[in-house]
Amino acid sequence: MAESDNTPSGAGGKTPPSGGRRIDQSTGTETVGHEWDGIEELNTPLPRWWVLTFYACILFAIGYVICYPAIPLGDHGTRGLLGWTSRGQLARETAAANGARSGTLAALAATPIEDLPKNPDLMRAAIAGGKAAFKVNCVQCHGSGAAGSIGYPNLNDDDWLWGGNLTEIQTTITHGIRYPGDAETRMSLMPNFGADKILTADQVQDAASFVRSLSGLEPKGAAAQRGAAIFAANCAVCHGPEGKGGRMVGAPNLTDKIWLYGGSRDQVAGSISNAHHGVMPAWGQRLDPVTIKMLAAYVHSLGGGEDFAPAAPAEATAPATGAPAAKP
Repeated sequence: MAESDNTPSGAGGKTPPSGGRRIDQSTGTETVGHEWDGIEELNTPLPRWWVLTFYACILFAIGYVICYPAIPLGDHGTRGLLGWTSRGQLARETAAANGARSGTLAALAATPIEDLPKNPDLMRAAIAGGKAAFKVNCVQCHGSGAAGSIGYPNLNDDDWLWGGNLTEIQTTITHGIRYPGDAETRMSLMPNFGADKILTADQVQDAASFVRSLSGLEPKGAAAQRGAAIFAANCAVCHGPEGKGGRMVGAPNLTDKIWLYGGSRDQVAGSISNAHHGVMPAWGQRLDPVTIKMLAAYVHSLGGGEDFAPAAPAEATAPATGAPAAKP
């Protein structure tokens, strides 16, 4: 840009070209012939390197459109002379990856999950595959570190509502918890003792005092003593007379300090009054059996997995009734 010096046309030996253009005396560059409040625009040529780069980009774009998919045409786009697509590349890479691990997957499919610990190499492969599957399917609820949150179990501890060995974890993942549409889903329903008027508000508070006293969160005062009788009449059938829970019905152990829905007075009383019927998907309807087996191996490896134990005698089986929480 240059500021007009109001010099008459032809001043300084510079004769303005036709169209109102003139040569700027300071730069020796022709103006474009426009003026705004005494300011004129110089017609400075673009750098040659910039012009060449611009033309090269145009040629590259034309070549790209010809060789690769580029122009949308309704339900598809132009194919390109090279026949390349990102979906095709993904399919080829996926097929190659599946081929590379086909032997491991076949071995996992043929090995019962209870026999995985006998093959350390195969167990490590299952844990690695399960970790990847967990990041895709499970972190939304259980968190990236599987530590869970209120209403979502921590999978790193050794507290298991439905059992913590490989087979039990696999069953829980496969059939889910209270999942509609799966006849074998883990099922338990704790009554809404307060909302359904089974207990009065004062009785709910007394029961909460007793439950909290079981893990030392509250002294065994008069309220807890009254709550003990309420617990024996209404809760012991699932949680056991000592409050240590029952895995056959998914009833949590109330004597530890692990609380799925919180252990404060308000939280415990709220769970008694309005039971939490958490739902976990039946992953057997979404994932293949090998992926589920790998997920079970990974969850088992997080720190709380249990060894296989002899089956309990039939007479020790608890009645199939309610529990408020859901954890594999």
